[in-house]
Amino acid sequence: MALLKVDDIHVYYGSIHAVKGVSFEVNEGEIVTLIGANGAGKSTVLNTISGLLHPRTGSVRFMDQDLKGIAPHKVVEKGLAQVPEGRRVFLQMTVEENLEMGAYTQPKSTIVPGIADVYKRFPRLEERRRQVAGTLSGGEQQMLAMGRALMSRPKLLMLDEPSMGLAPILVEQIFDIIKELHAAGTTILLVEQNAQAALSVADRAYVLETGRISLSGTGAELMASGQVRKAYLGG
Repeated sequence: MALLKVDDIHVYYGSIHAVKGVSFEVNEGEIVTLIGANGAGKSTVLNTISGLLHPRTGSVRFMDQDLKGIAPHKVVEKGLAQVPEGRRVFLQMTVEENLEMGAYTQPKSTIVPGIADVYKRFPRLEERRRQVAGTLSGGEQQMLAMGRALMSRPKLLMLDEPSMGLAPILVEQIFDIIKELHAAGTTILLVEQNAQAALSVADRAYVLETGRISLSGTGAELMASGQVRKAYLGG
């Protein structure tokens, strides 16, 4: 059974029809990626799943429960966490305070072991645990945003453009972390403009173009697709 099932969602910004009948599934233990150009509707899809936007028609089901009308913080409680585009860490708070905020849906008893797990996965954050988040590098802020999301102990982790604005060596590090999370059993829905990196880690992938899914297949199949290579892989 699918952990997440998105069925024929149509999402509007006022009169603008941003997402036009998108349907896909994410099964437990998978990395599924949505790739596409800027403005294709990728972030809109994630924000709709997490309850920040509402579809005019269609449905989003998580663990076989319809998420319609459920507030975003309640969606997090159900085990669905999103790392937003642009990271959006709390810039005036320390690294550790940011991580504590990520556990707001969890019992207090989980905070200390949760932070220890994050530091094990992101040693650089432990080195900067007392540092104000606004003084971190872009790569460190991305690690912090991912760590903060992991504090909610998600069953599904949604990552929105995790490589955005990062140097190539940091992009490689972030994708290594994504692979490690997956190997440890985390189910991941990844939205990414860096198609090469995204397809290389994905079990399955969907191409979004102007609010519609135009192609789908395994990561390897789309990597080998002439259409995808020409449009997104520079060849």
